[in-house]
Amino acid sequence: MIRCLIVDDEQHAIDIIVHYISQTSYLELVNSTTHPVEALQMLVTQKIDLVFLDIQMPDLSGIDFIKAINGKAKVILTTAYSEFAIEGFDLDVVDYLLKPIRFPRFLNAVQKAVNAITEKTAETETSNDEDYIFVKTESKGKLLRINLADIEYIEAMKNYVAIYRGGQKTLVYTNLKELANHLPGRRFIRIHKSFIIPINRITGIEGNRVLLKNVTADILIGENFKADLMEIIKNKMIS
Repeated sequence: MIRCLIVDDEQHAIDIIVHYISQTSYLELVNSTTHPVEALQMLVTQKIDLVFLDIQMPDLSGIDFIKAINGKAKVILTTAYSEFAIEGFDLDVVDYLLKPIRFPRFLNAVQKAVNAITEKTAETETSNDEDYIFVKTESKGKLLRINLADIEYIEAMKNYVAIYRGGQKTLVYTNLKELANHLPGRRFIRIHKSFIIPINRITGIEGNRVLLKNVTADILIGENFKADLMEIIKNKMIS
């Protein structure tokens, strides 16, 4: 069940969305309000998955509202003005409904929200299971917990693997292939016989080098690994 909040300074606009929600079995109306500041408090005190949000409102605009909630809930914009569409999508809204809103168009937007919320939930559950590993260090009998989010990159060094995080290097007695088997493939990629990197730290590519956030070392791309890396880049590339 998707828990919904409606924020609009016109009551008749709220009534239309309330009716549509009542016709949609997987939506639950938690609350509605004509006051955006009041809605911010509702998001703090109640579990809200999806907000139907007007843009032009007194005291606080819909755009400012989205910035204030900082991703706490998914947002579908509802407005009579099309000129805010680009700015809305820049803020990662699910969809942009122009008034008067028709029920088929409402359902289309809601399905996008369901997909986004389901994907986010799955990612959260997966990351909770895969957010750290334990490794054997160069010190005999010593195990060390490594939080995956802290890893800047991983480098093969003869009989060891070096894990870099926060500017520090931890030597682990294993090989790169073995370590890669214990890392989630959606978060890490091997790009060279000597390097594994976190995908979300990639900031650019220059020739045969990958640029990583907060990393000054030369991270090379191996010819045998380039295709897999470029496949990930291609999915995000604007041509």
